[in-house]
Amino acid sequence: MKKNLTWIGFFIVLAFSLSMFTGCAGKKAVVKEGAVQDQQITSDQAAKDAAAAKDAAAAREAADRLAREQAEKEAADRLAREKAQKEQAAKVEAAATAKATAEEAVKDIYFDFDASSIRADAREVLKANADYLLKNSAASIVVEGHCDERGTAEYNMALGQRRAQEAKKYLVNLGVKGSAIKTISFGKERPIDPGHDEEAWAKNRRDHFVVKTK
Repeated sequence: MKKNLTWIGFFIVLAFSLSMFTGCAGKKAVVKEGAVQDQQITSDQAAKDAAAAKDAAAAREAADRLAREQAEKEAADRLAREKAQKEQAAKVEAAATAKATAEEAVKDIYFDFDASSIRADAREVLKANADYLLKNSAASIVVEGHCDERGTAEYNMALGQRRAQEAKKYLVNLGVKGSAIKTISFGKERPIDPGHDEEAWAKNRRDHFVVKTK
């Protein structure tokens, strides 16, 4: 009887020891598995943080590149505008200089009362005008015929046209191309002197030359 009790006690102690050992092993396994999971989570978060930092750096780099490109484009556009403005100003100045030179070089001629024939003094002026036109072959000219206030508008319109045509004919004889010369009559409509005496009338009986440069 005592021997049986002894064996029973032995088995109880053995069973208890085995259960304790199994429990400790399970706890260690659980702890180890939790540590691995924590380490995996930390690693994943680090990878996400690194990827986010990389994306942010790429975004900043792209933004900086766009800002530089925009600044370069604005600078190029500004330089192009300034260049165009300078070129336009130079063209305007050159045109103004050419116009002033032409106005100084090409002079008006004057006529006797009710006449369209070229006077001796006008021939010298026309020679100088022709010389300018021959040296500036790109230029063209409009000959405007004018009259004084005496006579009807219709008569003076026709007289002004004859005066312009006579000047054109003279210039062509001096070598100027006829295609470069146009004529128009203003009759007595545009007097250069508004006076009503012989001094004013003598100024208004004229051919005026308008030079156009290309």
